[in-house]
Amino acid sequence: MTTLTRRRSVLYMPAANERALEKAKSIPADAIIFDLEDAVAPDAKEEARGKAVAAASSGDYGDRELTIRCNGLDTPWGADDIAAAATSGASAIVIPKVGSTAELDQISSALDAAGAPADMTIWAMIETPSAILDCRAIAAHPRVSVLVMGTNDLYRELNATMVASRHPVLPHLATALLAAREAGKVIVDGVYNDVRDPDGFVLEAKQGFEMGFDGKTLVHPSQVEPTNEIWSPSAEEVEHAKAVIAAFEEAQAAGKGVVTLDGKMIENLHVAMAQRVLASAD
Repeated sequence: MTTLTRRRSVLYMPAANERALEKAKSIPADAIIFDLEDAVAPDAKEEARGKAVAAASSGDYGDRELTIRCNGLDTPWGADDIAAAATSGASAIVIPKVGSTAELDQISSALDAAGAPADMTIWAMIETPSAILDCRAIAAHPRVSVLVMGTNDLYRELNATMVASRHPVLPHLATALLAAREAGKVIVDGVYNDVRDPDGFVLEAKQGFEMGFDGKTLVHPSQVEPTNEIWSPSAEEVEHAKAVIAAFEEAQAAGKGVVTLDGKMIENLHVAMAQRVLASAD
């Protein structure tokens, strides 16, 4: 169920931090994840839950898509997080370490029992070997709208080394990407941890874009604008897309079976890609 909603930049914001929540109102991220999990200490979980719900229901965040990352159901806070988020006005809940469709069924039932609207979806985090091996079924689950790569935990679970090329996890990123595309769902890349290394961040973000991810999860506001730029077509790309579509339509009207533009063959797949560029630009 791919939609036209942009999720280029998806920013984690610690729900316990009031300054961060206030600052998020002016950050040009496409989506915000109010985080109740990793970014919140155990003794602050309940207070953070209330702040996340208040933020999601405030109407103060413009057209940004708002979600809440709940703690897992296997924690002392997960069930209450899901129940509170269900009627918060958030568009989705983000669930960490999803490992099976049975778990998704349980979470979906909990949302319904708490009075969640029918269109509230689940963003499933893919960050364990179990999730990678079962990502095809996870992506196909009817309540899942977005897959979120949790690369930090994936590295840890695999005993892999974090390197700039990300070659230890590239096969697993690609597997999840295939699952998302087969199911017609959105998928966003994992985070880049070193906020003092903007050049390294840009290289990794470009890699994610080139692989086909719909966007990237972020840990710092400084990463938002370069992410939006990377996932937005340039003026030259927009003009080329228009030229491709115009040339194809002109050839069809003339009854020509072969279309070329700048010496290159144009087929239906090129037209579809051009249409996607224009849709993204719009």
